[in-house]
Amino acid sequence: MMNFPLPIKAVVIDLDGTLLDTAPDLADAAMAMAADLGLPEIDLATVKSYIGNGVSRLVKRVLTRDMEADPDPELYARAMPLYERHYSEWVSRKSRVFPGVVEGLQAFKGMGLRVACITNKSERFTVPLLGDTGLFPFFELVLSGDSLPERKPSPLPLLHACQYFGVEPAELLLIGDSLNDTQAARAAGSPVFCVPYGYNRGRPVEELDLDAVVPTLAEAAKLVVVK
Repeated sequence: MMNFPLPIKAVVIDLDGTLLDTAPDLADAAMAMAADLGLPEIDLATVKSYIGNGVSRLVKRVLTRDMEADPDPELYARAMPLYERHYSEWVSRKSRVFPGVVEGLQAFKGMGLRVACITNKSERFTVPLLGDTGLFPFFELVLSGDSLPERKPSPLPLLHACQYFGVEPAELLLIGDSLNDTQAARAAGSPVFCVPYGYNRGRPVEELDLDAVVPTLAEAAKLVVVK
């Protein structure tokens, strides 16, 4: 059992489903792509269950309506540019900051913690999304899905953040919303909290290997102290 408050030196936070409710814009792009390809319509709840492994896997799931299946390569090659075009146009049109996020980020910064955002979303979408929602200035480091050779659930992004901040993995807390986050943290040797409102493939986060379920980032800040 972990003892609280947890002594840390840095915190890294997931984007989709943790900082921002991006599902409406992701769903709009998916619906538009499906319509362009003459595929059946797809609803917001289904798209939410598909989020969590990057845009490539999201598109594959929309094409196959299956979590793991791969679509016909020719269909996928047609679909990706359509999705990216639609999402580029709508990346922050409906996306909103979740309650408690700004308060939590302010608390982390006020404590003197180093703060980063680590996401599997491509940089071309990550940077404008953080900028448009006013969150970009909170982060000293932003790692997107294409920033490094590997992305979550690989531990590489977390270990890179540790090196960047000059901290040990055990001194870096990851806050996310999905299996990818908990697997990355455990592989890196870092503690991990999850919020219950995100996009964990439609599964409750209580099932995951984590150290705490936190209702908001503001509540998460109450469970840590600067080491």
